[in-house]
Parts: sequence; structure tokens; C-alpha cells
Amino acid sequence: MIAKVRLGQHGPEIPALGLGCMGLSGAYGAADDRQSIATVHAAIDAGMSFLDTGDYYGMGHNEMLLAQSIAGRRDKVFLSVKFGMLRGAAGPILGFDCRPAAVKTFLAYSLKRLGTDYIDLYQPGRGDPSVPVEDTVGAIKELIEAGYVRYLGLSEVPIETVRRAQAVHPVAALQTEYSLATRGIESRTLPELRSLGVGLVAYGVLSRGLLSGAVISQASFAQDDFRKFAPRFQGGNLEANQRIVARLQQLATEAGMTPAQLAIGWVMVKGNDIVTLIGTKTPQRLAEAIAVANRPLAADLIAAIEAVVPADGFRGERYPAAFMANLTQ
Repeated sequence: MIAKVRLGQHGPEIPALGLGCMGLSGAYGAADDRQSIATVHAAIDAGMSFLDTGDYYGMGHNEMLLAQSIAGRRDKVFLSVKFGMLRGAAGPILGFDCRPAAVKTFLAYSLKRLGTDYIDLYQPGRGDPSVPVEDTVGAIKELIEAGYVRYLGLSEVPIETVRRAQAVHPVAALQTEYSLATRGIESRTLPELRSLGVGLVAYGVLSRGLLSGAVISQASFAQDDFRKFAPRFQGGNLEANQRIVARLQQLATEAGMTPAQLAIGWVMVKGNDIVTLIGTKTPQRLAEAIAVANRPLAADLIAAIEAVVPADGFRGERYPAAFMANLTQ
């Protein structure tokens, strides 16, 4: 049985392990729709009801895929949807739009693509520097009052922005990257979220495959693989990071587990207000995560993990420099 957590002071009680669906729409190379649907079904059957998507994942493909996956099962899932990214026909990111009218338009399209009449957790995928967050949150508040949305979320915004949003409407959760390789939120953001009663939805817990122990090289990435452009996967950074992962691999072998299980399990013990998202394309990888969710890591193993993977040990930012501005730190 997967443990449950409360999504902040103002959110519902949901499973502590959720499925991040971005990779089901090609962000890390090609994905097979039939296998993706089987993966979503396996997650639901295992009690992983939290499904995280974005209306810009695959430019609508991800939401339509989820519509097929949850048909007849809507009451068993908690849908988290991000919005706001503008993309061109060939896929380039053109910016963000979080104006109130745009928020309501994005929501209408998501409801149609997902085949549902409400979304559980709705949040801008990034902050829009040209629109005050109060205006964006005010629009989502109206959607909540109208019954189209149940809870307000935020994604990849500074803690100051969370405070401003909270003054307009209770924020259930902030979604940001958190892993053994990305621990910047521990010093300030995470404590302040807790003081505000805001939960954390942690994505990137395997640092886009780096912590899985798989052999990774620039040559192994498909042309459309996001990691081709991520500093953490570039040249000397990748080599240095893989040396750290090798130590994690050794520890995992001694513990009779996989590096991925150690990385997932580490995040899952960091608080009963954290939903840990895993991104996978196959039911087999999903089972690996579920196994550790049902077997919390012991304190001595957590200490051993942190001894071989220091908090500031990894090299390279998680996104290219142009993407890092105004993100959660």
C-alpha cells in the first residue's frame, strides 16, 4: 500500500507517489502510445492516482493520451495540469501567457482534450513576468468557484510569488524539481512552504535518468531529447556526475536495490507533505518505483546515501541558462 500525504494545508489526501506523464509524449525520445496507456493503467491499478500533465506536453498529445487512459476511471484519478507555455508548430517555446483570459481559454481546451468536466490541480507551468501572479490566481479562483478546478497550484516560481498567490487564494502545492542532484530548495523554499501550509510536488527525482544508473552519453540522446541541451549532461559535467552515480550504484548493489530506488526512496522520506513524481514509459520501471514506495528506506541507508551523494556534488544546472531565470531556487 502506497502511503498517503496531504497536499498542503488546503489540499486533499493523496498517494505519496505520482506519475509524471511528460515522457509519454516524446520529451525524451519516442514513446509508444499503447505502452504508455498500459503504464498509466498500471499506475492507477497500483493506487498511484496522481497523474501530472501539461497542456503543452506534446502540444496536446499528452492530454489526449490521458483521456484514453482514464476513460471510465475518472473517479479514480487526481489530475494535475500545467498551462501557459506557448509553442510554435515545429515545437519551439515562444514564451508564456498567464493573462486571465488566456487561463480560462487554456482550461476550456484542457477539459475538452481530457474528456472531463473538472481538473483537480491547476497551475501555470512557469511564471509570466508580464502578468502579476495575483491576476493569474484570480482567474483560477474564479474557475474554482465555478467548479471547473478544485485546487490551485503553482510551478517553478520563487517563494515570494507563492506568498503573493496565497494572499489571493490558498495554494495547495508548489511543483518544482527536487532530487539528490537538485537540493537548492532545502535551505529556504521548503521550510517556507511548510510555514505557509503549501505542499510540494517533486519532479525530476531521477534527474532525467541520471540517477537511474543507466549508461548515458550525448550520443545516446535522440535529436528531440531535452537532455541534449541541459548543462548537467554536457561534457565534463556529465563525466563528473556519472562518477557520483557510480558510488550510488555501489551502495544500491550492497542494499539489494537499484540506484533509481535509492533516489526515489530518498525523496519520499523527506516529508509527509511531498508528492514524489516519477516519469516512466513502461510498467516495468513503474513497478521498480512502487516497490520502494511500499518499503520506506531506513534511516541508516538514508545517511549512507547522503554520505556518497553530497548536497552540492553535482555539476551543471538542471536547465539551460535561458530557462533558469525566475525559477524556484
